[in-house]
Amino acid sequence: MSPTLHYDAVVLGAGVAGLTAAARLAEGGARVCVLAKGVGSTHLAPGTIGVLGYDPERVEKPADALPGFIAAHPDHPYALFGADAVAPALEWFADRVEAGPQPGYRYTGGLERNHFLPTAVGALRPSALVPETMAAGDTNAPVCVVGLPVLRDFYASLCAGNLRRGGIEARAVEIEVEVGRVEANALGLARRFDDPAFRAAFAGRLALLLRPGERVAMPAILGLRDPHGAWSDIQRRLGGPVFEVPTLPPSVPGIRVYNALVAALRAAGGRLIVGAEALGVEREGERVTAVRAHTSGHDTLFSARWVVLATGGFASGAITLGSDWQPHETIVGLALRGMPAPGEPRFAGDYFGPQPMSNVGVAVDSGLLAEGTENVFVAGAALPGAVPWREGSGEGIALASGHCVAQSVREREGAAAAA
Repeated sequence: MSPTLHYDAVVLGAGVAGLTAAARLAEGGARVCVLAKGVGSTHLAPGTIGVLGYDPERVEKPADALPGFIAAHPDHPYALFGADAVAPALEWFADRVEAGPQPGYRYTGGLERNHFLPTAVGALRPSALVPETMAAGDTNAPVCVVGLPVLRDFYASLCAGNLRRGGIEARAVEIEVEVGRVEANALGLARRFDDPAFRAAFAGRLALLLRPGERVAMPAILGLRDPHGAWSDIQRRLGGPVFEVPTLPPSVPGIRVYNALVAALRAAGGRLIVGAEALGVEREGERVTAVRAHTSGHDTLFSARWVVLATGGFASGAITLGSDWQPHETIVGLALRGMPAPGEPRFAGDYFGPQPMSNVGVAVDSGLLAEGTENVFVAGAALPGAVPWREGSGEGIALASGHCVAQSVREREGAAAAA
């Protein structure tokens, strides 16, 4: 017989959506457990918070664009919980990062305007809320892009060349550093930049190559334990603005986000179990009473009054397309919405064009309660109606929906207590 553990809320998924919902619930006094097969999408993401980057052209001011976007996309997640729910979620997130385990590290920005920051290939990506260590990338001033030959996931000459094509004066330099083979990736180098002696030697060599008035663009490796200290120290030594550019995974800024949200969860008394694969649920009518998960070599039941599904969509395998060509939510068996009508195409020949199946997600009400259930809420990429990579909205949806799910649970708990 499987052992049973009891919680007020069980959250499935440790991405931004799941950890946000869990931390907020725990801060409200709930006993919360997060179950996750792995660390979620944070370690793959750039660490910036894009709310609305394209509609379909580039968006300069998300606050001004959101009402029209919602009116034109009534099935979008933003239409479910409303534009007014986004700003409080951003504020909550920024506060938790600033109070987190990385001293001095903080985010800047908001819905008033997007920052346009270089990616690793030199394209400008719009984001509403960005780490302070990246903010200096949002100007057209001359830039020196710094590469480290040992880091094969970032090519400074490629980034600088594409910035020049976009009208920004840019050039590339390379700095050789001695690192062990195991450390020759972004995460290993970030750990080296936590060392003041390593930073000092690096900055001394780079300073000889810089020209007056240049900003310095570096791959996002300026510290994991103390990114603010590393970034501030490098800027001081170079005497000018320095900014990080996201690289391929493992994403150091994404890991910083994960660490901050996990710290917020644990500070509020919540629990996180990584390596726990949710297998299914126990039900009594429309109420899910427990989640069955495989942990530490055996199955365990996690009973809860509330369940939050933040496991993602097709990309994570939480929604699959069966041999019957019908999509299925794999853990709870929830109803889905957004499927093309019978006879309509499900896929388009243009790989980067609109794909009809991309709109599929779990059917929910305005409070993000899953259709056909009394106590299962949905957050993040499992929601229908969005195409995050095309809209530049993925992080905003994850953060705002996780924030709203916690609020919905709190309101229902309050109503039950009052009754």
